[in-house]
Amino acid sequence: MGFFEDIEIGHRREIGAYTFTANSIKTFAAKFDPQRFHLDEAEGKDSLFGGLAASGWHVGSACMSLLVADGQRQAKEAAARGEEVAVWGPSPGFRDLRWLRPVLAGDTVSFVNEVVDKRGSGSRPGWGILTARTSGTNQRGEQVYSITATAFVPMRGKGS
Repeated sequence: MGFFEDIEIGHRREIGAYTFTANSIKTFAAKFDPQRFHLDEAEGKDSLFGGLAASGWHVGSACMSLLVADGQRQAKEAAARGEEVAVWGPSPGFRDLRWLRPVLAGDTVSFVNEVVDKRGSGSRPGWGILTARTSGTNQRGEQVYSITATAFVPMRGKGS
């Protein structure tokens, strides 16, 4: 991941794809969102979703896993080139979380992240705040997920 000064508004990156299998949907739901349409194919088919549906939290968790893996890959590549690696801070939050269409068993969702805003932090010298929108699109080209999140990003030479 880059330093605050290196990141441009409008920058887009594909962060990967995740296939939601019936087994992964049921396993996640059993532990974190045990609603009938996430646990049983017949119940899912009879629901408004029309099939075994992934929990929205499962979709968000898959997205987060891919975001972290992509950041780790970028950090390894930067280190291999001998570049200083920016270690990002935590996220102060998100907004506009949307589950736009159901994600059903067998769907593959591809996620894209786009920087929409950035500003210096008023309370944390040496840090900027980056705002990015991440969206997920299924194999039919339908957008199924969207979230706008912020993260603390170090400025170059802040000493960390």
